[in-house]
Amino acid sequence: MATPRRFRWGFVALAVVFVALVVWLWISTHQPAKATKSPSVPVNTAKASLQNIPVVISAIGAAQAWQAVTVNAQVTGKLTYVAPEGADVQAGALLAQIDCGPYEASLTQAQGTLHKDQAVLEEAQIDLKRYQTLAAQDSISKQQAEDQAQLAKQDEGVVQTDQGNVAAAKINVGYCRITAPTSGRVGVRLIDPGNIITVAGTTGIVTLNQIMPMAVTFTVPEGDFQRLAQASSGFSKPLATTALSQETDQPLGTGELTVSDNHVDQTTGTVTMKAKFPNDAKQLWPGQFVDVRLTLQTLSNVVTVPAAAVNQGPKGAYVYVVGPGNKAVMQPVQVMTTQDTSAVVKSGLKGGETIVTDGQMTLRPGLTVSARPLNGGANAASKKPSA
Repeated sequence: MATPRRFRWGFVALAVVFVALVVWLWISTHQPAKATKSPSVPVNTAKASLQNIPVVISAIGAAQAWQAVTVNAQVTGKLTYVAPEGADVQAGALLAQIDCGPYEASLTQAQGTLHKDQAVLEEAQIDLKRYQTLAAQDSISKQQAEDQAQLAKQDEGVVQTDQGNVAAAKINVGYCRITAPTSGRVGVRLIDPGNIITVAGTTGIVTLNQIMPMAVTFTVPEGDFQRLAQASSGFSKPLATTALSQETDQPLGTGELTVSDNHVDQTTGTVTMKAKFPNDAKQLWPGQFVDVRLTLQTLSNVVTVPAAAVNQGPKGAYVYVVGPGNKAVMQPVQVMTTQDTSAVVKSGLKGGETIVTDGQMTLRPGLTVSARPLNGGANAASKKPSA
């Protein structure tokens, strides 16, 4: 009798477990699902702002003297004087002096010969008048008068030759004194006083560079050349030009674009330009490389965003705007131009809107975004994990 009773109680316990399992499954399947919150995407954001943006063209240029002169000898002789190295001189100042003694002596000789031949010419002209009078009276033959006329013409030629010799001698005397053709700075002398210099010399005596004003030359592509030509009305009016240090990016001076070359270099597709700088502070120096910026125009009160915020899609440029509820909204835009790190938006945005500048690659329209600190990643990386 013990075995059947034990079997019945086992069957009851199994039934109770089965019922409890069915009840648990029914309750778990009929409970309302808990709402799951989608994670937000961390991004960097910025505000679209209204600004005045100058439209500029950038290039690499080289400063050079507005006028550069290498002083060479035009006569042979002993060099007696050279202007001090590094001196600032005015136009007409003495740069070099060559011993003028031999040339002054040649001038004296040429003048003496001229005076002698002038006297001979005078005598021939007097005789010619007398012969012409006698020939008119039939006292002498006409042949004698004609011969005397030819002799007087020969003497005139001799005098003219002497006058040319005197003029050449005076020029040589003038060449002994070399003066500055323009104001500028004297360079390191190439030959010392006491040396004999010749006309055939190629090294020169000294250099003179005009550094006030200074020139900066640079090249621009054909496309930028067209923009410059349009902004300057065919280079009839100057364009503001700024020179910047390549090392510090500090301004070295402001000048004006004054010269455009007369052709396009077909090997590079560029045009050489030349700007004039007053260089009053003497921050520009011949041979110095600089960064050049030309201002074409200033766009007033335009919408600007960081250039990194603009993305390119199949339908053109767009940005992500942070809309209500911090939801990402894809907004098509039309970019007018990009200057440095700022993009000028022609249409699609207005000032004050919050736009995404970093993190767009993981965004989709409608996703929730959260602004993160600009250096959040670096700070997070620098923290050590706790033990």
